[in-house]
Amino acid sequence: MTRDDPMTPMTPMTERRGSARRRTVPVVAVLLAVAVLAVLAACSAEEAPTTAEAPSPSIRTLTPLPPPPEEPPTGRLLADLRQSSRDAALGRFQVWVDNDTTGAIAPTRITYRDPRLRAPLVAGRLRSAPAQAERGYPLALPDRPVCGAAAGAAPGADGGRPLGRLTVRHDGVTESVPVADPADVVGRFVRARCLELAVAEVATLRWADRVVAPSDVPVEVGDTATLTLVAVPTGAAGHELVVETVGGTPILSPADGASAWSPGLRVTGDGRPVRAALPVKPTRCDAHAFLESGGATALRLRVRLDGRPGELVLRMGEAGAAAAIAFAADACGLGDS
Repeated sequence: MTRDDPMTPMTPMTERRGSARRRTVPVVAVLLAVAVLAVLAACSAEEAPTTAEAPSPSIRTLTPLPPPPEEPPTGRLLADLRQSSRDAALGRFQVWVDNDTTGAIAPTRITYRDPRLRAPLVAGRLRSAPAQAERGYPLALPDRPVCGAAAGAAPGADGGRPLGRLTVRHDGVTESVPVADPADVVGRFVRARCLELAVAEVATLRWADRVVAPSDVPVEVGDTATLTLVAVPTGAAGHELVVETVGGTPILSPADGASAWSPGLRVTGDGRPVRAALPVKPTRCDAHAFLESGGATALRLRVRLDGRPGELVLRMGEAGAAAAIAFAADACGLGDS
């Protein structure tokens, strides 16, 4: 019986070979599947985002440049004029002496001379000035400077040279020092004071001592009040004074929110007294404004005297200043603080 004869029975060997052939296909498929999974896993591993952060670039520390070398001292005394708001309120300015030498000096007398002032001014609060240090010495403002066309010359007059000079006695020597005035302290004072003197020949300007609150009741938070500017003529005929504007201060401002009052007060030398009411409110309600209120009751007036424009500062008297500050504090709710 041949192997191809269907009637021929299969021997065990034949059966085992057939089984082997039948099992070959699944084994190959499994191997192919494993290979595909391995490739996919590798691809997934390459595409998956890394969780480790890239190292940040290192920070490089720059070595600071050394400061420029200090210039050697000039071996001279230098001087300039300065004036703070407190100085102005106290009727003074200061001369600052820079001791640009290698040794301390002990001044025994300091005198300031200026052609715009009638007499020399003697400095006070004398004290030693160490080497390469500066000290300020107060000078009282005079009542009557030299008034005239050139009296209040602006900075840079006289060819740009300082107009004032300082004489300093110290340690057995006397030095003459030119005095710089970059802020035009003396020039501004002379112009303002000469205008004040000219205005005083036409009328006396002053603030009323009373600050009038609404209905004359105790001031409440948010209230306004009224300042009163008074002009009393002197009787000198032929002159006219106009107060165009009055500026506010760090504590007192126009009640309508403007930056200045415009009273339009007009008075002639031989006319009748005139009063101008200025509605007022507090400018600021922080304690800092009240602590630094040196100029709070010194108001700047823009005027015209016989048609000539000018500016002057009109300060309140002690009673009026106290009343104005008390009103502002009460209107801010700071009256009991």
